[in-house]
Amino acid sequence: MLGRLKRKFILIIMTLVGCVLVSTLGMSLCLTYATQQQLIRESLRRSIEGDINSVPTIGTQMQEDGERHANMLAAVVEVNGDGVVFETSDAPVVINPDTLGEVIASATTSSSDSGSMPKLHVSWMSRRIAGGWRVAIVDTSAADQSFSNMVLRFAEIIVLGLLAMLAISWFLAGWALRPVSQAWDRQRAFVADASHELKTPLSVIMANTEILLRDRDIPTRSMRWVESTREESDHMRGLVNDLLQLARTDETISGAAGAMQHDDVDLSDLVDESALEFDAIAFERSCAISSTIEENVHVTGDREWLERLVRILMDNACKYAGANTIVLVALSQHGRAAHLSVTNMGTPIDPEDLPHLFDRFYRSDKARARTSQASGFGLGLAIAKGIVEAHGGGISVKSDQVEGTTFSVTIPIA
Repeated sequence: MLGRLKRKFILIIMTLVGCVLVSTLGMSLCLTYATQQQLIRESLRRSIEGDINSVPTIGTQMQEDGERHANMLAAVVEVNGDGVVFETSDAPVVINPDTLGEVIASATTSSSDSGSMPKLHVSWMSRRIAGGWRVAIVDTSAADQSFSNMVLRFAEIIVLGLLAMLAISWFLAGWALRPVSQAWDRQRAFVADASHELKTPLSVIMANTEILLRDRDIPTRSMRWVESTREESDHMRGLVNDLLQLARTDETISGAAGAMQHDDVDLSDLVDESALEFDAIAFERSCAISSTIEENVHVTGDREWLERLVRILMDNACKYAGANTIVLVALSQHGRAAHLSVTNMGTPIDPEDLPHLFDRFYRSDKARARTSQASGFGLGLAIAKGIVEAHGGGISVKSDQVEGTTFSVTIPIA
């Protein structure tokens, strides 16, 4: 749980920082691009409106209104209606004839009075004159190269910034979650210790109850209270055992040594035995079990825990299977993982309940009383998830009206 919380914390920080970086640098790129385009348009405008033989000035050129305008390498040509050049500026520039031809063709045929040709790194502006067009051409190679370099630098800044923030957020997440981790460890230790401490008085209560049940001196009218005490003691024992199992799986997931056995387990035999055992239970609940089990599927883990996992899934499937339906149990090996699925046809689980189905003490049927036939504490699926995660696997569920409810388990093979 703490691992997921830490990853979520880091993801939130990285998302926020990434959004800020991308937004800031993206806005800077947009402003830079807009400024470059404005300079290009201004150079084209001054070239096309000024004297065709005006000489470029090094540095900035002061206008009468006090504004300074940077010069860009430009050329001006005048062409007739057929696109033939009949006058050019005296500016000391060299332009490729093919490039000039493409620019003139584009300028004389375009419905716009300006445009750009990124592949040629030029921009142009045209104006109708007597007998043809005047076309101003500006070289944008430097601006294009500068903008490309800026994009690369900004991309590097974003990547390096995110990597640096990842390291910082990893440290901050560990520091921020340290009190949560300590509280979680204390809570887990308390549950385990309390469950252990409850076992002794609970055993005494159950033993005394059994003695009272055999005592013939107790009136028949009073015997029902003794039987009720025994039933509640059984429920209490089940709850204590469930809490102990959860505590052990939590210890295993957190890396504690010795909480779980690591033996070679023949999962095929285990699932087959459980399916045979639940045949009678399924018959009592007006359903049947059909199993498809691949042989010699082995995993490394705790046989007792894995057996409990299979029993929880089968019991849950039989419990909620519809009358005269079949519970499908399938075990197979795909690559380096064993896949177990248990499917029952019955009332589908509400989509709102699916995300919480493996939460502790969560029961999708809110109206069901604990004393009903399908009673429970809402810990079975939480225990199943803990067992699967303790073995390094994953568990999921899907439910709909057509395909029924399927619990799928994946565990790494031995």
